[in-house]
Amino acid sequence: MNILNRIVSDVHLMFRRPAREQYGALCYRLKKKRPAVEILLITSRDTGRWVIPKGWPMDGRSASAAAAREAWEEAGVKGTIREEAIGSYRYMKGLPGGLKVDCRVRVFPLVVGDICKDFPEKGERRAAWVDCAEAAARVQEPGLKTLILAFEREILDATAPPANHASPDA
Repeated sequence: MNILNRIVSDVHLMFRRPAREQYGALCYRLKKKRPAVEILLITSRDTGRWVIPKGWPMDGRSASAAAAREAWEEAGVKGTIREEAIGSYRYMKGLPGGLKVDCRVRVFPLVVGDICKDFPEKGERRAAWVDCAEAAARVQEPGLKTLILAFEREILDATAPPANHASPDA
């Protein structure tokens, strides 16, 4: 029996594929009145669950440029995207026919500067601007929840006014 388990394990490893890579845009804006970050979530077309815009690599585009393109196609937003990913998360993507594949999504923050009235997937998804806590509560993937909350801390720390320290000579 032990040899059979070993053979099954070896065959499983031979056919196991590495995670497929996708690129996602964490679309955000800053509230002006009080320092707060809002995240744009959209629904997936197939299951209706809350997600960020994401897609497959595109020939001739960098990873961040592909993520920015997905943000426009899926959510109708344009802005400035960071060239470096803030991290990644994994999920099981359902393909036609019921097959599921392991996907790793590299996430690039995109500060939204323009919301377009017309875009390729208009009418196919719902969209919602929500605070980071609500965004983390709505998405299903644990790794994406963690990225959203860590990103909020990073942005708020970067936009916080410097502490006012009195000099000892004053």
